[in-house]
Amino acid sequence: MKISLNWLKKFVNVHVSDEELVRLIGARLVEVEGVIDETHKYDKIYIAKVVSAEKIPDTHLTRCQIYVGDGELKKVEKDADGLVQVMCGAPNVREGMLAVWIAPGAVVPASVHEDAPFVIGKRKMLGKYDSYGMLAGADEIGLGTDHSGIVEINPDEAKPGDLLAEVYGLSDQILEIENKSLTHRPDCFGMIGFAREVAGIMGEKFEELPLAEMNLKGTSELSIEIEDPAICPRYTAVVLKKHGEMRHKYLTWTDTILSKSGMRPVSPIVDVTNYLMLLTGQPLHAFDYDKFVTVGGSSDAKVIVRLARAGERLILLDGKEIELVPTDIVITSNDVPVALAGAMGGLDTEVDENTRNIIIESATFSLYNLRKTQMEHGIFSEAITRFTKGQPEYQTLAVAEMCAAMLSDGFKATGVVDACERNEVRGKVKVSTQEINELLGTEYTDAEIVTTLSNVGFVVKERKGELTVTVPEWRTDIHIPEDIIEEVGRLRGYDNITPTLPRHATAGHNKMWGLKTRVRDILESFGANEVLTYSFVSERLLKKVGMDATNSYRIVNSISPELQLVRQTIVPSLLDKAYMNQKFPVDKFAMYEMNKVYQKSWGMDDEGVPVESMRLGFIIAERKNDGTAYYAAKRYVMELLGRLGIEAESIAMRDSLPEDAPYEPKRAAEIMCGGQRLGIVGEFKNSVKRNLKLADYLAGFELDMDAVLGLAQDKSKVRPYEVKNKEDITLATEKTYAEALAEVRAEHEDAVITPVGIYQAAGSEQKNITFHLEYL
Repeated sequence: MKISLNWLKKFVNVHVSDEELVRLIGARLVEVEGVIDETHKYDKIYIAKVVSAEKIPDTHLTRCQIYVGDGELKKVEKDADGLVQVMCGAPNVREGMLAVWIAPGAVVPASVHEDAPFVIGKRKMLGKYDSYGMLAGADEIGLGTDHSGIVEINPDEAKPGDLLAEVYGLSDQILEIENKSLTHRPDCFGMIGFAREVAGIMGEKFEELPLAEMNLKGTSELSIEIEDPAICPRYTAVVLKKHGEMRHKYLTWTDTILSKSGMRPVSPIVDVTNYLMLLTGQPLHAFDYDKFVTVGGSSDAKVIVRLARAGERLILLDGKEIELVPTDIVITSNDVPVALAGAMGGLDTEVDENTRNIIIESATFSLYNLRKTQMEHGIFSEAITRFTKGQPEYQTLAVAEMCAAMLSDGFKATGVVDACERNEVRGKVKVSTQEINELLGTEYTDAEIVTTLSNVGFVVKERKGELTVTVPEWRTDIHIPEDIIEEVGRLRGYDNITPTLPRHATAGHNKMWGLKTRVRDILESFGANEVLTYSFVSERLLKKVGMDATNSYRIVNSISPELQLVRQTIVPSLLDKAYMNQKFPVDKFAMYEMNKVYQKSWGMDDEGVPVESMRLGFIIAERKNDGTAYYAAKRYVMELLGRLGIEAESIAMRDSLPEDAPYEPKRAAEIMCGGQRLGIVGEFKNSVKRNLKLADYLAGFELDMDAVLGLAQDKSKVRPYEVKNKEDITLATEKTYAEALAEVRAEHEDAVITPVGIYQAAGSEQKNITFHLEYL
């Protein structure tokens, strides 16, 4: 979105520099991606009067003598009458008109941002005519795409010698706004709403514009039927009949605003609807009334708003034919689709130079349907951008009437139909001055808070520090006291709050965070690596590991086709990464992840949100090992639990393993403690290894961290662990080998013990038994 500072200043009393204004907007309202500086774009461009226009035979050129005033243009060559000669090829140049003249030495505005801007100068035309500068068309001065003729200036608005920039406010700076940072603020997608916020930031009271311009009565010429209010909360339509001429003859303020905002002037009717959208944030659409009736095949105009049906097609205004999908909202004439609601009108009902009667549509539509329409058909118009932010319905009638008033020179409004008109309900939020100051760390007075909120349209009643705040209709994002507190802090500036230490006690220890820290320390001491993967997985991955995808929650607006489902367990994500590591290749590795998982079968909690579980997933893999991976994974999990003070046991589960578990039933076990199941450890099925192209030596486990948390002992109560690597020890003893081995195991629980040798001298009762110890 683009915002003209000159246009903004027509609504707000700005008392700071442009640089400071941009900084304040960026700090307190919205992200400013950039500033387009057009303060010198129109230098040396003037209003000129065509005094004479002589057609050159057998050419398209006209030899013009223009009067450019008696001001600063003394260096330009003039004839005895003080006129400047310019050759012009436009068909509409004529004697007596006011035109736009680009003086010699000026940069043609349309080329300002090009790598090599075009500087106009003195030229020799047809080998004998000198031409000083040029008379410009709308496309050449960057105010449209029309190249059919030169721009004509209204003599009531300017005189020869006036600077074009001063007459139309073109010496400007344009803010490029990041739309996503205003997703929750549909009111700010119109200049009125944006200016209201800027006024609040400046500490000024915003003077609301009266939206309603006419008091129209109902009409029998049009009826409206809405299939479902959920897809269209309100639909307002005004019928206008032609009674005069609306010639798009002169350059207008509306043309300049449209161009600065990134839109192009099209026609008088469409330009008015687009201008009002930029002003109010409410998109409008104009239908040719007679075409609308003809398409519907009836003598009366009937608007039906409904969802599209399978097989329906529509040709849009840009000439593109689309196949509609069931989530599209369509506007129909007697059930015949004529427009893709909120996105683009249809070609069959387009207004043109022959249009005699009009229907002006002002409506609101379901933002969820329109977001799907936007992505399905690739339409990113200014209108749908606003609708997908959730435009409220309060102003549809008022903006429709404003449109009728602006078109009144050529069209007369004969009536209005306002369907689904709602009863006005304005939310109220109660909050105290004390609550606001305690949360923000400020000392604002009652009066300061009331003024801050009132400046931007809130109605505030204050009694002994207790505030009752009535939310304006355009603020669809305000519901709870914290929303009001945020408004106060934002509008007054978070940077103006003096940093102080919190007065309340610090938060208590997060036991789960502490457990996760201990688990990290232990597993990393074993040589395992922590990874962090997406909480979303593909249906394809779940099928490869044999899991039931229907037990996963599906993402409505997934960030990728490969990430549509919320994962049920951690292990599949680790197996997916195992393939990448083995392909690298990494011959031997262990990796783990701790995160939350969700399953449909767990249901919802008391607040109506999916039940979640914190899990630890772990896998160990090796490319070249003929051993049994199950025992390696079991050593890891049992040692981990032992370090946490949990005396667990493994129980084989050939008959109790869930069917969709990725583990091999004959090589998997439950991890139990006191009758409570903590998780599963085991090797993975051959089908899983085959589907993911993994090595045979592969096993892992997954633990329920919530269950582990309830059993884990305090760290201070757990035997300290000294990290070692390898060592050999020899016992001089008269005990048997079995007794000696048991003694070593009792003292070295953390080691894998391998016998090296037994030496006993002849005739001696004593033996030297050597063991090799390798620590995990």
